[in-house]
Amino acid sequence: MEFKFENLIIWQKATDLGEEINTIAYSFPQTELYNLSSQIRRAADSIALNISEGSIEQSSQEFKRFMNYAIRTLAEVVTCIHKAKRRKYITEELFINHYEFAFNLMNMMITFKNKIK
Repeated sequence: MEFKFENLIIWQKATDLGEEINTIAYSFPQTELYNLSSQIRRAADSIALNISEGSIEQSSQEFKRFMNYAIRTLAEVVTCIHKAKRRKYITEELFINHYEFAFNLMNMMITFKNKIK
């Protein structure tokens, strides 16, 4: 038995991103515990949460609205990884890996949203 959102590749990738971000956020300095670390973890988790919540809506307009939330939240995560790189909490290589993953996921999410009827 499965929920239909579990079959969505964008939900699977968003869930993976949330786990990756959670792991790296714990390496941030303790001074960031209630700031950038908390913000990036909540935002990264929120992407998959919005996709799943929107998928159970009866109306395609509602699903599109939740997809817009997920897309905007992914942009928030990208901003957070920029900040983490600038503050030297993550390496350039880790930044590039997560940035490219986010870029590809963003394109997939936008394409998916545009195909919702």
